[in-house]
Amino acid sequence: MNASPENQRTLLDIADLDRRIAQAERARTQPSQGARITELVAIRQEQLRELTSLTGVRDDVRTELKRLESDVAVVEQRRNRDAERLAASTNSKDAQALEHELASLARRQSNLEDAELDVMGRLEEAEAAVAAQQALLATTTAEGTALTSQAKADVAAATDRGAELARDRAAVVATVPADLLAEYTRRAANSAGAALLTRATCEGCRMVLPSTDLNDIRRAKDDLVVFCPECGCILVRTEESGLA
Repeated sequence: MNASPENQRTLLDIADLDRRIAQAERARTQPSQGARITELVAIRQEQLRELTSLTGVRDDVRTELKRLESDVAVVEQRRNRDAERLAASTNSKDAQALEHELASLARRQSNLEDAELDVMGRLEEAEAAVAAQQALLATTTAEGTALTSQAKADVAAATDRGAELARDRAAVVATVPADLLAEYTRRAANSAGAALLTRATCEGCRMVLPSTDLNDIRRAKDDLVVFCPECGCILVRTEESGLA
């Protein structure tokens, strides 16, 4: 295949644009924040499960405290009622029974209040644990929100960049003969497509070419399209190739 040196050099521009287009596409479909966002989703789910468990414990303690408060209130009502009955009693036997019951109720109330204090301490710990877990969840959510927002911005920027590069590529491609472009496209499926030959090295695969291949390339006419024997891409020769 033959093509002017100018058209061959244009392939380097196309290859560079294709590389940048591929980078933009990766940035669009695989934002750098993606892995961390996925990790945060898993962390947040685990934190939510833990928060649900801690909230359940707290609610159970609250229920227990309400029951104790209700029991204390009932005992106080009974003590007040018995105290009124004792004050109004004129029967020594009834009075003695009421005094005995009041003492029993006092012990009952004391035990309930001790239990109430213990449950209040447990409730304080449970509420602190819930608050701490909520803080962890808020931190995770805030990081996830910020990263998601940045990822969306990066994806939008990459999309715009890809579209701009595609327009630039279309303009450059229009200047290249169809058969040369077809050959580049075919080889680009498995290599850089086209690369500069620099000081005996293919810039596409970074391999140093054997002297026999370099001699063949050195003897080739300027308009002959030559290929890298290692990766198969089109080798573009310029004054940087060091073939003189």
